[in-house]
Amino acid sequence: MIKRIPILIFILIIISVYFKDEIFSNNQIKIGTSLPKSGIIKSWGSSVTAGANSYFNYVNETNMLKDKKIDFLIYDDKYEPELTIDNINKLIFTDKVYALFGLVGTPTVKNILPILYDEDIPFFAAFTGASFLRNKKNDNFINFRSSYKQEVEKLVSYLHDKKGLSKIAVFYQNDDYGEEGYVSLLESLEKRKLSLSAEGSYKRNTLSITHAFNEIQHAKPEAIIMVGAYKTNALFIKKAKQSESMKDTIFCNISFGDANAMISELDKMKTDSNNLIFSQVVPNYLNTKIPVIQEYQALMKKYYPNEKLGFISLEAFLASKVLVNAISRIKGDMTREKLLHTLKTTPPEMLDGLYMKFENSQLLNNTYLFEYKDLKFKELQ
Repeated sequence: MIKRIPILIFILIIISVYFKDEIFSNNQIKIGTSLPKSGIIKSWGSSVTAGANSYFNYVNETNMLKDKKIDFLIYDDKYEPELTIDNINKLIFTDKVYALFGLVGTPTVKNILPILYDEDIPFFAAFTGASFLRNKKNDNFINFRSSYKQEVEKLVSYLHDKKGLSKIAVFYQNDDYGEEGYVSLLESLEKRKLSLSAEGSYKRNTLSITHAFNEIQHAKPEAIIMVGAYKTNALFIKKAKQSESMKDTIFCNISFGDANAMISELDKMKTDSNNLIFSQVVPNYLNTKIPVIQEYQALMKKYYPNEKLGFISLEAFLASKVLVNAISRIKGDMTREKLLHTLKTTPPEMLDGLYMKFENSQLLNNTYLFEYKDLKFKELQ
């Protein structure tokens, strides 16, 4: 027994050294992301970049983190999962980022899960409502936004419980993102003893909507839940509005559809925006009654004066503000474990005018419904 003690102590020392959380002492705090700066949903990349960097630039300029600066590294993945893997490997193993932040897309994020599991790196505020990121076993995944399940439930509640509609169809992207919305819709309908009126899907990063349109139009749905990208959704809506069978249909888009970009696309197509509903995970970006939105508008105007305000850039701004706050509350050495702790213990009213509570692996747990009227988004009550 006596002879075994030194061996046991040696093993414990080796384990403690091997598994010791890395200390990040550099004055440059590297935060990395992979998002679509080009391709069919490039507006997403532009909005996330503007929203996040408007706050990061302000933090650096005002020395909010004292001697430390945020270095936001952004790589383009064109919304293609294979490129996301390359980008994440580069960010983690070459750039040695402190945390990953603001990645865009469900299929892209799902493709890097093995890396995230192995490296146990803080993964904060991804722009996806996927259920696989809301598994309580994954301590390094912290979401900022509400889930797709919450968004779809909010839409179905409004359509059926409030408006009395029962013929609900779905148009969705044929990948993990679309499947998340599709399954969530089936669950919400089943809860109300309703069945799906019709369904149609399209291939990611394409505008191939004809087959889906033909599958759906014959059902003459009262409403369609749209789980797609903004250009494809807009093209489908244009075609549907030209059809007699869907002239009164309500088109319901979840937040990843990018409401601002979709309205812009419909305007280019000379298609009206009547009978459109948008679910969102943040309040109206024009609601200046909320102090933190006043701050968002001011800093966007200062650092990105040519970028239009919108829901996505607001979400990115709010999430970046939470991230900086978490970093500022770290005591002593900066480690990833400490960052995860400070993110999870974010003060509920840290965002002036918005309430946060860490549950379901996410900080925000509210969803909002909007319609577009008189050239602006108006919240549905």
